Amino acid sequence: MTWRDQPRGKDGRWVKRPGAVVVVTGVLAAGVAYGPLGASGGGGAVSVEASLGKAVRAKLDRGKRSAAKGRRDVTWRRLDLRRISQRLRRGAQCAANSYGEVQQFLARTPCRSLDRMLFVLDDASGNRIVVSVSWVGMATSRSARQLRDLADVHGTGNISPLPGPLVGAGDIGWTGHNYDSRRSGRSVTIAEVEPLRGSPPAEYLDAVADVVAEFPRP
Repeated sequence: MTWRDQPRGKDGRWVKRPGAVVVVTGVLAAGVAYGPLGASGGGGAVSVEASLGKAVRAKLDRGKRSAAKGRRDVTWRRLDLRRISQRLRRGAQCAANSYGEVQQFLARTPCRSLDRMLFVLDDASGNRIVVSVSWVGMATSRSARQLRDLADVHGTGNISPLPGPLVGAGDIGWTGHNYDSRRSGRSVTIAEVEPLRGSPPAEYLDAVADVVAEFPRP
């Protein structure tokens, strides 16, 4: 499955790919070595798949736990990623730093705060990815839920990630297909991931987005 096949509901709303970790495991068990989440090995297909399934789940579970605690460097290590650069910008205006229907919504329903981070990360296989995380503080839980519901629909716009040149990545073509979000009360976290170099599987990029959406506001 490629990012062009990212599942959407009948209303166009982004749908979390069920069993994303299992899908990544299947890619590895099929004999495609991939550094960040493990590598293929010898032995029967069933035993390899079972072994890699546990390894992948363990890495992602540990990554989520450290991410939820705000331990970003620990999270990267647990995902076998190495941070190359990062940039944080605080306090931007939401409507001015968004686009599409999301921008229209934020113009009518102003946010209280917006912080954004951009990371460039390498893995042991020579792949390079860029990760954007945005934290939006809304006035009410209801408006936070409305924002997340709107942003989760592909094609409706979103918060604009920080510019790639800030981390030496040049212009980035954000597709919105390697995406995850989380809401806690009046706060919404939006995570997006794109490849910069190499060919990391789309399922892996989705898994990274799922983990980093757990990062608390810095």
